Amino acid sequence: MDSITIILLLLLAVVVSGILSRAVPLPLPRPLFQIALGAAIGLVADWRVELDPEIFFLLFLPPLLFLDGWRIPREELFRDSQTVLELALGLVLFTVLGMGMFIHWMIPTMPLAVAFALAAVISPTDPIAVSAIAQRVPIPKRMMHILEGESLLNDASGLVCLRFAVAAALTGAFSIQQAALSFLWVALGGIAVGISVTWGVARAKAFISRRYGEEGGAQIVISLLIPFGSYLLAEHIHCSGILAAVAAGLTMGFVESRGEVAAATRIRRNSIWDVIQFVANGIIFVLLGEQLPGILEGAADIVRTTGHREIWWLAVYVLALNVGLAALRFLWVWVSLRWTFFRAGEWKRAPNWRAVAATSFAGVRGAITLAGVLTLPLTMPDGSPFPARDLAIFLAMGVIIVSLLTASATLPWLLRDLKLPEEPSHLAEENRARVAAAQAAIAAVEQLEHDMAAGRPDADIYVAAASRIMDGYRARMETHRGAAEEQALARSLETIERELRLAALKAERREIFRRVRKRELGSETARKLVRELDLQEVRYAVAGG
Repeated sequence: MDSITIILLLLLAVVVSGILSRAVPLPLPRPLFQIALGAAIGLVADWRVELDPEIFFLLFLPPLLFLDGWRIPREELFRDSQTVLELALGLVLFTVLGMGMFIHWMIPTMPLAVAFALAAVISPTDPIAVSAIAQRVPIPKRMMHILEGESLLNDASGLVCLRFAVAAALTGAFSIQQAALSFLWVALGGIAVGISVTWGVARAKAFISRRYGEEGGAQIVISLLIPFGSYLLAEHIHCSGILAAVAAGLTMGFVESRGEVAAATRIRRNSIWDVIQFVANGIIFVLLGEQLPGILEGAADIVRTTGHREIWWLAVYVLALNVGLAALRFLWVWVSLRWTFFRAGEWKRAPNWRAVAATSFAGVRGAITLAGVLTLPLTMPDGSPFPARDLAIFLAMGVIIVSLLTASATLPWLLRDLKLPEEPSHLAEENRARVAAAQAAIAAVEQLEHDMAAGRPDADIYVAAASRIMDGYRARMETHRGAAEEQALARSLETIERELRLAALKAERREIFRRVRKRELGSETARKLVRELDLQEVRYAVAGG
């Protein structure tokens, strides 16, 4: 019963955090409210959630990283692949080296290997936290795509560095050659597993569906199992389960382009994945907050490991770590942009400092940092406590919270009236796709109408029905084929028509519910009619979004 109570309380906290984030006028991201609620639960309740890092990784990260990889715009990711790799690999290694030396200099009582382990934990940005920030702070699309791509890929490099730092702390030995080979195996093996599992499952699923028919519920469950299967298989062969989940999501995007899943299944699946994303994201940060009181209770003991007695030194260390992370990130992004301009022949062009600063502060930390620091071993091989473990956990949690607060405070100012290169418009591409789709629809209707009406005495009925459908498609083609002024006018008419249709659908629904309350309409018939109206409203609402 205690476990069920804890789960229900966590879910309630996630719901309340959403209400608070909308009610509070400040542009604070939802994770901050979730951390605060989690801390309140930890203070009031007399129990603690014992976080097993392996279970934490398995339950939350595979589905969330899989979904991010699935939904990220692949074209934009590949277009900026060089920048993404520079941030995901080069910046992580640069940060681990720089912050490791800085931490050891700042806290001499922390062994160098442990300092590098802490640096490896706080070096990767978190895709979940980045997405949460973007919900309240309008980040330019291209910058957001780069940040998402970076956060999806830099987890593996950070966790590999963590693995070797911990090994060095336990054994006192380190090999650069072994680390490089291990990184290649971990990264490439994880990517290969994710691609193979997703492609294999998709092919098997398509074969079974063609031969025996499709069952929507089974298709949805399969999509939920793919990230877990990829993660577990990769971890079993000592590869990166995180990269396997990301690669599985990216592969899923390619597989879905075949259009082999039924429309009803796709709609239901999207809804279920949206709920999973909302709940899992929220629980992660509520759990982080729930751990805070226990960590703070031991602050007096933790601070003694640094050689000081005053607790405020811990706050100084947390702020210093965030300043160091932001400074290294700013330096790397600045140099990277200057190098990009130099190769493009624009060696006199200087990067926009506000854009560089925004990219630096947008690199927030989250679940990966929390789970990573909790994997630090409890004891050394001789049975003695692992040095400075509680201090590392405290500092990592502080970095997460301060990075969220800093991004919330600075990004609105840095991004206000920021002039960036124009994003390429996808309107022409969208118009061409709509016209081509309409042409394909007209051809299909004409063919089917001809087949259905052949030899029938009431063929004119089929001709009339087909004409009504094709007239709608022809009107759509004219809307997206005309000159710029005509297209603008057509879009305005579409917007007005959409608002009118939405108002009409809401009026229909109100009337149906009124009839149900008056017992003039049965509940089963009402559900059928309301479902039809809901689907139409979703269609027009999505078109307007």
